[in-house]
Amino acid sequence: MQAGIPFPDISSEIFSISFFGIEFALRWYALAYIAGLLIGWRLAVAAVKRPALWPNDTPPMTPRQVEDILTWIILGVVLGGRLGFVLFYQPGFYLANPGQILQIWQGGMAFHGGLLGVAVATYIYCRRNAIPLASASDMLAMATPVGLLLGRIANFVNAELWGRPTDAPWGVIFPGSLAQDCGQAIGELCARHPSQLYEAALEGLLLGAVLLWLAFRRGALKRPALVAGTFFAGYGIGRFIVEFFRQPDIQFQSPGNPLGLALHIDGYGLTMGQLLTLPMILGGGLAILWALRQARTATA
Repeated sequence: MQAGIPFPDISSEIFSISFFGIEFALRWYALAYIAGLLIGWRLAVAAVKRPALWPNDTPPMTPRQVEDILTWIILGVVLGGRLGFVLFYQPGFYLANPGQILQIWQGGMAFHGGLLGVAVATYIYCRRNAIPLASASDMLAMATPVGLLLGRIANFVNAELWGRPTDAPWGVIFPGSLAQDCGQAIGELCARHPSQLYEAALEGLLLGAVLLWLAFRRGALKRPALVAGTFFAGYGIGRFIVEFFRQPDIQFQSPGNPLGLALHIDGYGLTMGQLLTLPMILGGGLAILWALRQARTATA
């Protein structure tokens, strides 16, 4: 067996109960979603309760409106995440099996799709309620990384979305990670990068700390779109880096494409995750430049 850290014996279910013969279970991933939304909501409320953080000392929303938009965000995350997975990763399968598109309990959510869903929901809500979109986006961006942090930790607990094989001393032997997939003897297990934890550290902990520091200590919320731009660019860069360590998407793998690249020439290219981050990095960078230029214009 390859050297590595054995995966801890953690159940994907926190607890389960039977009610009238129907089994109900609370899973770590569901708890991560719930906790991420609740903590993000409280961060957003804390920000709008401090008028001095915002342009003209005027928050973009009231605490009640933050509660209202939370419902829209939940719908955007679920619908966008599912449709994103269907369109980005397995369009052929779901075109042939349309009845399974709504079977979310079978798994299959894409972060980039969820992000688009949240963007659409935020735009509609802000348009209907005459709320400045740039500042509202800053507020939501600041509150998002905590959910990413908890979600990636839940991925690790569920032993899913693991990384590529590695001989690094911190490689983890995930259950079901067969050694023949790593070019070793059949029947053994192989160690892999705990890429879920890499993402939790970069996209959740580090990015979240930077955004909170910018928002509460550096006055970044007074420059509309600066925090949102930093989030998009920061997430995109972090995800692009981690894709080098994540296990390739199986639907893109083939004998001529063992790395699972969605776009490749002679074995070199980008994974689907990296392709989807490029617009985020570009858009985030442009938003940062726009925010800084607007700030200079206002003080000129």
